[in-house]
Amino acid sequence: MSDEIDEVQDKEEDAGDDWGAALSEQADAEAGAAEEQDQSDDVGYESAEMESLQADPSVIADDVNLDVILEIPVTLSMEIGRTEISIRNLLQLNQGSVVELDRLAGEPMDVMVNGTLVAHGEVVVVNEKFGIRLTDIISPQERVKKLR
Repeated sequence: MSDEIDEVQDKEEDAGDDWGAALSEQADAEAGAAEEQDQSDDVGYESAEMESLQADPSVIADDVNLDVILEIPVTLSMEIGRTEISIRNLLQLNQGSVVELDRLAGEPMDVMVNGTLVAHGEVVVVNEKFGIRLTDIISPQERVKKLR
């Protein structure tokens, strides 16, 4: 039994020695790295300038593949005008009632795509069906301004 105890104590001492050796190696490595850092500071490295990360518009235009989105369905709607009405007045509407809108007669209609204004136009009749002739396309910059 005492032999077993001696073996365990020897293993613990060896493990302690291994642990101590590892700690001293780490301390030596850190000291060496600190010395190297001090020496490299004396070398005097020059700073490098970074290239601009702005993308070249001509490259982007060539890389864009719109085929991916061409088949996505969107909802196109025309709006002649709007109004606010109370529920009481809404319930009193019946056939033949006239609701006043916020637009004048002859004023262009709004063309909306998924609820976003993209153009203005006027009503036309083609082969006995209503259509819209686009008179003004809203620029992307104006659309972004309206989103804010």
